[in-house]
Amino acid sequence: MQMLTVAYLANQFPAFVEPYVGEEILELRRRGVRVIPGSVRRSEAATSQFPSREVLCLQPVRAMALLRALGLLVRHWKRISSLVGRVLLRGKESPTVRLKALLHTWLGAHYAIRLHGRGVDHIHVHHGYFGSWIGMVAARLLGISFSLTLHGSDLLLHGTYLDTKLANCLFCVTISEFNRRYVLEHFPEIDPARIIVSRLGVDVPLPAKSAIRVDLGDKRKFTLLAVGRLHAVKDHVFLVHACARLRDSGANFGCLVAGEGPERQALELLIRQNGLQDRVTLLGHVARDDIDSLYRKADVIVLTSRSEGIPLVLMEAMARGRIVLAPAITGIPELVIPGKTGFLYQPGQLEDFVQRILFLQTLMRDTGHEPGNRVDWIRLAARAYVRNNFCRETNLTHFGYFFRRLAAPRDWSVVHENSVLQ
Repeated sequence: MQMLTVAYLANQFPAFVEPYVGEEILELRRRGVRVIPGSVRRSEAATSQFPSREVLCLQPVRAMALLRALGLLVRHWKRISSLVGRVLLRGKESPTVRLKALLHTWLGAHYAIRLHGRGVDHIHVHHGYFGSWIGMVAARLLGISFSLTLHGSDLLLHGTYLDTKLANCLFCVTISEFNRRYVLEHFPEIDPARIIVSRLGVDVPLPAKSAIRVDLGDKRKFTLLAVGRLHAVKDHVFLVHACARLRDSGANFGCLVAGEGPERQALELLIRQNGLQDRVTLLGHVARDDIDSLYRKADVIVLTSRSEGIPLVLMEAMARGRIVLAPAITGIPELVIPGKTGFLYQPGQLEDFVQRILFLQTLMRDTGHEPGNRVDWIRLAARAYVRNNFCRETNLTHFGYFFRRLAAPRDWSVVHENSVLQ
């Protein structure tokens, strides 16, 4: 049997905040697939498994490479004319967005040239952002199939040209049933069989490491923990305002925020303006090996994002028997079942968030010494639910199986070498 060769492109790879990309590549390789990892932007997060020399990086691009890419577009205009027509003549995108799409078309031709001669059968792009347009153009020029993975914001907030990407993909992977329903509702012309749910997952530690029970006592400071990049979509501003409300209510609490990002300075200013320096601590980037100790210190892991897929941080916390509070948005209710595996609040409703924190503080204090109490049952149920539905090994196996089956060319007698670029 011929070896399936897949070019797997991400906006930036490797990336510490997206471990699942590397995990999927390794799973495909375990199944005998030859994978060429690619990154649109250069990454400084090279690992022993993915050294920088192995990752095909598209930027920066030299002038001569751009000229070759332009020549390819001109010579094989018919292959990409319908895509350029979509950019220029249809849709309601702004001139700036259209210009970026044309530049990404150019970069797609550059990617096709970089893949030439490598025997690529299929291109897969993780996330529906601009990298997916690049991969789609390259696949058109190489005469091969293309697929993409959709998470959350790339579908719900920044689904630019998603109609064209979905129409041209061999299949689309998405991480929640909510996302699948959203795609089929907003793009009814898409064959439902092409939209496949493949959940992410985490490792579930042994019970001894999950620290199920925490004794609060009467005076112990109630600790909230938020883990995530300091980006506007994560809405840590909401969390800081909630902490101000909790302080004003007389609650004895502290809040730890693990993560780094462009919003840090604005958050530091907001914390000072609200006089929360002794309540809210920005920890910056926390190494993976140290996250477990943070989970053990926290009474409630909170999430305040405006848009998400199904966050790994919630899975990790629940797998360790922690109580979670998250907004009732997108695919999160597929993981957090209110009162059974965790708690939800109405998105954007500050008062609802604060009241649920106060409720949890009271509940965990009042039942902290009772064996088999409600909080313990929720912790145990959360852990079991993640193990049964969001186990990393199980879900990666599922991903590798269907991907290998769907991405393989229908006719293996086709010679890998492509005449388009010769």
